[in-house]
Amino acid sequence: MEKYHIEKNSVQETLIIPLFARKICSERFPALFRDSEAERICGMLDYDFASREKIMNSPAGLFGAMEVAQRQYDLQCEVESYLADHPAASVVNMGCGLDDTFRRVDNGQCRGYNIDFPDVIRVRDKLLPAVEKERNIACDLNDPSWMDEIPTDHGAVFYAAGVFYYFETDGLKNLFNRMAERFPHCVLVFDACNRRGASMMRKTWLKEAGITDVKAYFSLEEESELEKFGPSIRVVSSRSYMRGYRDILPSVGLFHKLLILFCDSIVRMRIVRICFDQRSLSE
Repeated sequence: MEKYHIEKNSVQETLIIPLFARKICSERFPALFRDSEAERICGMLDYDFASREKIMNSPAGLFGAMEVAQRQYDLQCEVESYLADHPAASVVNMGCGLDDTFRRVDNGQCRGYNIDFPDVIRVRDKLLPAVEKERNIACDLNDPSWMDEIPTDHGAVFYAAGVFYYFETDGLKNLFNRMAERFPHCVLVFDACNRRGASMMRKTWLKEAGITDVKAYFSLEEESELEKFGPSIRVVSSRSYMRGYRDILPSVGLFHKLLILFCDSIVRMRIVRICFDQRSLSE
């Protein structure tokens, strides 16, 4: 089969960085991050992975890859938890890239919706085309028309992996309030860190990914800040990014143990779950 060519310094290249991170973790930590889909898709690509592999196999680079793989695991746990109570719900991936979480959680009853920019969806349609009960939706998250495509008659769980950092706070506030109005009682799960973490991300991960056109980054010092976004936004839970869903500390070396503790205590990397609780509007 002819391989799909990925241009250097392109949007496509930024998509495969987290994908390749998952592949590296699958090879280095198979007991924790076995990911045959990431391996399969990387094998379909015409791209020189040599420089990326060198970086990601360094101690610091490998930790960045672990963050990506662990984040997917965390969000998958949250989606599965929601589906346990709402098995026929809509599962909505906001800023999907080449993430395959819906296929991991598909219980035969739920429906999957993957949303991203049109140029991203074009790549996804080539490498990860939608399966039965799954749709790839080409739309900017700031364009509310995508909300018309999401049925909520059986509930809905929304999740975003590494997406909201690129929003200005006011823009994210507007998005959350529009979602609260359109999707009452539904749940949104996403990753966040504090200002120090966002600054570090800009200087390391984003710089390495070649993302230089983002001027402002959303960060979160305390979860209570989210409840000030609007009266219908309620924080349900907040868990450690690297230890809240399974404690991987015993499975890694000393250097990575120290980085995990640093991420927990200093930059406060966590997974946040909020509910759009319309009841609060009448209180």
